[in-house]
Amino acid sequence: MIFISEHNSPIGKITLASDGENLTGLWLEGQKYFWASVKEPPVKNDNLNIFEAAKTWLNAYFAGKNPAPIGIPLAPEGTDFRKKVWRLLLKIPYGETVSYGELAKQISKQNGGRRTSARAVGGAVGHNPISIIIPCHRVIGADGGLTGYAGGTNKKIHLLKLEGAVLRKAN
Repeated sequence: MIFISEHNSPIGKITLASDGENLTGLWLEGQKYFWASVKEPPVKNDNLNIFEAAKTWLNAYFAGKNPAPIGIPLAPEGTDFRKKVWRLLLKIPYGETVSYGELAKQISKQNGGRRTSARAVGGAVGHNPISIIIPCHRVIGADGGLTGYAGGTNKKIHLLKLEGAVLRKAN
């Protein structure tokens, strides 16, 4: 069974999803691929500990703090490749950015040198079902441009500015 809860944030309504123990989704209102990983009708339940933990984390984050996602069990659903990319996203430091190409090089290294395209990494980043906590907003184009964000580029800019990230290219 999949449970959902909603949370109001400075960038709009956020919908959280859980299997009862793990956070399986965190989507911004209007986000591309919203519900893509949910395979059954969800049940609203605002009383799960996982939702309380996620909302506490989100409140700290939007207050300008740098909360570690440790303590929030994350269980995003996706292919092995996507999960590998999402694990790399969790390693991007608060307030910093990396390019899709840089992530592709890291994946290639993990795969014993087998080439991975930046485009494939971009697809995995775009399908991240746990936005913000798995920080896909910290991934940018090779030229420093904000090449898009499933939640909307304006929200990506807001999140990066909140973290004090230096944007390498004016958008």
